[in-house]
Amino acid sequence: MKINQHETDRANLNKGGLQMRKVRVFSFVMFVLLLTCAMAGFSFAHDIELNQLSEEQFRLLLWGGLLYDNWLKELGVKIEDTHPSYPSEGKKKGKDTWRCKECHGWDYKGKDGDYSKGSHYTGIKGIRDFAHKSPEEIMAILKNDIHAFGKKMPEEAYKAISLFVAYGQIDMDEYIERSTKKVKGDLSYGARIYVSTCAKCHGTDGKRINFKTTEKPEYLGTLCNKNPWEALHKIRFGQPSEEMISLLFLDTREQIDVLSYCQTLPIK
Repeated sequence: MKINQHETDRANLNKGGLQMRKVRVFSFVMFVLLLTCAMAGFSFAHDIELNQLSEEQFRLLLWGGLLYDNWLKELGVKIEDTHPSYPSEGKKKGKDTWRCKECHGWDYKGKDGDYSKGSHYTGIKGIRDFAHKSPEEIMAILKNDIHAFGKKMPEEAYKAISLFVAYGQIDMDEYIERSTKKVKGDLSYGARIYVSTCAKCHGTDGKRINFKTTEKPEYLGTLCNKNPWEALHKIRFGQPSEEMISLLFLDTREQIDVLSYCQTLPIK
């Protein structure tokens, strides 16, 4: 049977159109996947890096996050004098000047971050440049005369802080909007983690623990909105010398979901 040329051409045209639509759909799906990966790329890379650590390295890194917060409290070290390298323009005195976070900040950016002004300003740079560096290189710096820790800190603590600086810190500007202090996370998923993990101590409304005084209370919701950088650090590593769970076993995005939900809790 002889096929009409017009019908043949139309069939070929329809086939070509179908193939073109498939190509467009495939291209759109790939674009969405690439965009999603690009938005979460740093998070994925950081989580993969943590997963490659040995059990002992992960344990030390987790402890290093606590030491960065307040190594004196965590180790039970008593110091009353101001740190010899603490800048004269700084406004703190005594033991607080020995805390790593006091100079380098909760966001790890020192003078270029949240501590660029205010009562915690020192003019000292952060530790972001040392992310992914060799822990041995970082340890050598920690042991220099500028830090002046000497024998106040045991060898294992040096290793722990070095691992934290190398592999534990994250760029918080990727998750926290600096001008508004707001975090964009999955509130529903963050609520599930909070209710099942955090509410037992902090309460469902975050007001079971008052971090300040009765006259000027500071609850979990207060802190997470006032200083989300500190809150995120503590969500990830816990509270020095306290029985607070660390959520470092979760992916970074899940930790952000928790912080995002905590920002919805009452502030007073």
